[in-house]
Amino acid sequence: MTLRLFRYLAKEVLVSTIGVTLILLLVILSGRISSYLGRIAEGKMTFEFLFVILAYHIPSFVQMILPLAFFLSLLLAFGRLYIENEMSVLFSSGISKVKLAAYTLGIAFIISAVSATISFWVAPASEYRAAEASQAQNQLSAYDFLIPGRFEGSGQRTTYIENFTQVDGWMENIFISDVTRSNGNNIPTQVLAAYAEQIRISAEGNQNYLVFKNGTRYEGHPGSAEYRITHFDTYAVRMANQSISTIDEAFTKTTLALITSSDQLDKVELQWRISLVVMIPILAIIGLSLSQVNPRQGRFFKMLPAILLMILYIALLIWGRTGLEKGKLPMQLGLWWIHGVFALIAAALFLQYNQIFARRKARLPNHTDSDEPSL
Repeated sequence: MTLRLFRYLAKEVLVSTIGVTLILLLVILSGRISSYLGRIAEGKMTFEFLFVILAYHIPSFVQMILPLAFFLSLLLAFGRLYIENEMSVLFSSGISKVKLAAYTLGIAFIISAVSATISFWVAPASEYRAAEASQAQNQLSAYDFLIPGRFEGSGQRTTYIENFTQVDGWMENIFISDVTRSNGNNIPTQVLAAYAEQIRISAEGNQNYLVFKNGTRYEGHPGSAEYRITHFDTYAVRMANQSISTIDEAFTKTTLALITSSDQLDKVELQWRISLVVMIPILAIIGLSLSQVNPRQGRFFKMLPAILLMILYIALLIWGRTGLEKGKLPMQLGLWWIHGVFALIAAALFLQYNQIFARRKARLPNHTDSDEPSL
């Protein structure tokens, strides 16, 4: 019966956890998609990169969502068991609240194992890939974002291409309007060409060039004496390169690298990853203690104080992390004191839940010898 009961409780909580995690993940992804679509409309990001960067960020989103989803699922699942009097049946069958807490911690350890896998291995590797993809995206020029048949830019800085060739992918029938500085003056320039292509020369440090074929270049103000028209077969323009920086952010480093590092930010990141795992069993006891409701009160009666307590827990962790990163909190104190405070809160709530101090032994009346009838 013990194993069967654990499977039943685990199924109730884990299925709810998966559902809540997916809902919260969709909410976060929808917000990110809106932000990325704005960057795509501005020509700062390709549409294909949207799905790549979202996929790389999902493990980091899940590692933040998982403790919250588990806590909410525990409240919902156990609250339903109380409302439908299934908990009363369990307690009348000899299942104590201490044993129920052991089952709850067993479920919490399953979630903790999943969270540890994501926080210690999957999320850092995924974030490193995301940083690499972002650097590759930053290396793209404005011409990589051009849409055929559409003017890009504004004012005197405008670009237009008619199409891309199917075989080589050259830009076809291209028009570029720009402004150059010469002797403190703005000189308008326009380039009309039949074809154009970006090339990268590795011998020059991967320098990018935009090469035009069969076109005309106009420079200056029409009607002025310095107005020039140049016809060319091949015309190359050197393009500015984006510098490639080393990916060394703490959230992209492996957990082993954080353990062996002496950098303060790396130590804070390590404590943060551990905190996301440690808080799960603490939230499990808090959720168990606050899930008990009277059937007349409804399953959501204690949801609000429980959610407020969870928000306070997470807010303190975020505040503590920021304080450690800025050096306002001692590294020796770390984030452990926050877990200690909430572990004491969890213990106090469970003692109240288990009614340890409410138990009283029945006292029998004392009969003295004076009460006996005299002879």
